[in-house]
Parts: sequence; C-alpha cells; structure tokens
Amino acid sequence: MRRFHVMAKPAGSACNLDCSYCFYLSKQDLPGGPGGGHMHDDVLERFIADYIASVTADEVVFSWQGGEPTLMGLEFFDKVVALQKKHAKPGQRIENDLQTNGTLLDEDWARFLKEHSFLVGLSIDGPRDVHDHYRITKKGEPTIDRVCDAAATLRRHGVRYNTLTCVSRYNASKPLDVYRFLRRELDSTYLQFIPIVEPREFEGTAPQRWDLERMVALGDPRTSPDHPESVVTPWTVDAEEYGYFLSKVWDEWLARDYGKVLVNFCETLVAQHMGLSSQICVHSEFCGKGVALEHDGSAYACDHYVYPEYRLGNLRERSLGEMVFSPEQVRFGYAKSESLPAYCRQCEFLSDCWGECPKNRFLRTPAGEPGLNYLCAGLKRFFAHATPAATKLARKLNKLG
Repeated sequence: MRRFHVMAKPAGSACNLDCSYCFYLSKQDLPGGPGGGHMHDDVLERFIADYIASVTADEVVFSWQGGEPTLMGLEFFDKVVALQKKHAKPGQRIENDLQTNGTLLDEDWARFLKEHSFLVGLSIDGPRDVHDHYRITKKGEPTIDRVCDAAATLRRHGVRYNTLTCVSRYNASKPLDVYRFLRRELDSTYLQFIPIVEPREFEGTAPQRWDLERMVALGDPRTSPDHPESVVTPWTVDAEEYGYFLSKVWDEWLARDYGKVLVNFCETLVAQHMGLSSQICVHSEFCGKGVALEHDGSAYACDHYVYPEYRLGNLRERSLGEMVFSPEQVRFGYAKSESLPAYCRQCEFLSDCWGECPKNRFLRTPAGEPGLNYLCAGLKRFFAHATPAATKLARKLNKLG
C-alpha cells in the first residue's frame, strides 16, 4: 500500500491575521519561493485527481491549511467536495480536515463543514491574555472572542474540532492556565501542542543550510530567546520552559483526563512504550511522507521546508506519488535518523525522541558536533519526568490486549 500525506495551501501564505511568530507569512517574499497567489481551478482538479490516484491505501486525507484556507471562500470548498466525488476510487474513503484561525467561520461555514464531515483544527493559544499576545489582526486587534465564537458555532452544529496551540516564549510558563482553558472553556477533547522554534534569519535561510561556523553549543547563553545576541527569535520558546510545559500538561492529563482526552504528545509517548509507531512525525524515526503543496502546484519536502532547496517539483510536471517516493525525498526522510549526532544516539531517550524535528537541529553538542536539536534540554526534562509513568501505563494497556 502506498501511503503519504499532503498538506495543501490553497491560499498560499495569505492570512487575515498578523501573528508575530508565524513562520509562513514571509513565504510570499522568499526569493525563489512560491510567492503569493491562490490555487486556480486547473491546479485544484489536478491535485485532487493525482492525490487520489497516487495513494493506494483505503483512505485519503486532504488537509487544507495556510496561511488561512477559509480566505478561499465556501465556493472553493464546494468545488473540492465535487471534485473528490468525481475522482474517488471505489472502496476508498476520502476525509477532509481544515486548519483555521477560526475568525471567518460563521453559520454557513459550520453547516457546510457538518454536511461534508470536515474535521476542523482551531488555532488558539490559551486564555485572552495569552492568545492575544501574538495572535492579532493586521490592524493589531485581538482575536480571542472571534475564535471562541467560532468554537461555539462549531459545537452548536455538531462539527468535530480539535485545538492546535503554539507553545511560545510567552505561554510556556503558563501550562495549566492554557490546558485548563482549552478543556473547560473550549471543551476541546483533542489537544495538539507544537513548539515555536525559529532561528534568526529563518525567512531566507532553509533548514540544514545554516552557517556551521555560527552554530552555538547546548548551554550557551545565546540559546536563550532573551539574550541580546540570541540565535533564535524573541518569540521562540525557551527550551527548558518547554520541558516544564510538557511535564505539567502530562501530569494534568494523567491525573484528570486520561481516557477522556487526547493530547498529541501524551498519546504518542504511551503508544511508543507499547511498541507502536509514533503518532506524530517529530518523534518518528524517519520522515518524508508528509509533503506540502503550494497554491501553484509546487510540492515541497515538508511544511517547514518550503524553500527553493527543498522543492520536489510541480504537479504539472510530476505526479505526487513520483515526487514523494523520489530518490531525493527518500534521502530527505532517512536523513532524519542518519544525521543524528553521537550525543543523540547515546541518549537514553533516543527511541522516545528521535531528535525531534530536523528543522530545529541548529545547535552543537557539548562535544562540538553539529546537528543537535534546540529543544534537547527541554525534551530530556520531559522524558525523564514522564517515561516512568508512560512505561507503567503501556504495560497495563498491553496486558489488557
């Protein structure tokens, strides 16, 4: 079975918000990058037909992201559903998910999403003071009320949704405030957390294209986002605080919500200790089967690798299956494991972590070897805290069969 996943960007990097930490807004100005624009009808049909034909598994998942995909309007997504029906293969299930900031969702959107069984990912970073610190409109206005209204509208129409929370320099010190808000105020039962990590000059410098001479080592004061000569942006999460955040959320989930609520990093840690594969790419041994498709039909190695150096081709020239399983993309996927420094290979948490995401590997190890993940200290803190309980829980679940 040929399985892979495509994250489609029909509106490119266009967005109605101006989140300070957004890594994608700069893509429209990236020299040699995808530029600005919207997906035209011919590209849309080519994408849908090609994706369905290229995946030979029993399910094809379309993920619509951005930028902000709802800027395309409902008419665009009506076409999406119609084209999926046109090109569907017998016995193959087609699913859609939509990652959105929620500010444009209304009753019409909710009815459409319910009718066509879309799963919605709602971006929200916590309670008002936290969320509105970074997630603001182009005019600098707060957005929390509009996002909460969107969640209420989705619930009223019975639309499935989960929450996606960015863990940044600002909210990492408030894990329980964030977690309890998402649970109690948003009624989220599937919580995803992703760390904000951006090296300086990320707008124009692709991952693994960093200047090795300027790489600093683990523990160097310049790894702090507060340092005047920091190697990361001011909104990047502090590594130690990220470990603190994960540990506190783990404890809260284990004590109150285990069996009732899905938390991405908690679930995958238990699954891995059960002998199963990681459920999230950053803690998988290999990567490469999750590509990004831009509005112009160009495919890139990963959502975080939308740079000219990682362009795989265009739908007008090559099929998605050909690009995903091409020699260059296979090398990209295996490089995640093969490029790990000795410091990682000797770590007791190697099989829990696998070096996290390669895009974050811009530090040197204490021995001076390049390629250490910026989050290493925080991840070690979390795994040391959580793995004893995860191991016990995994053994219990395995016995239950």
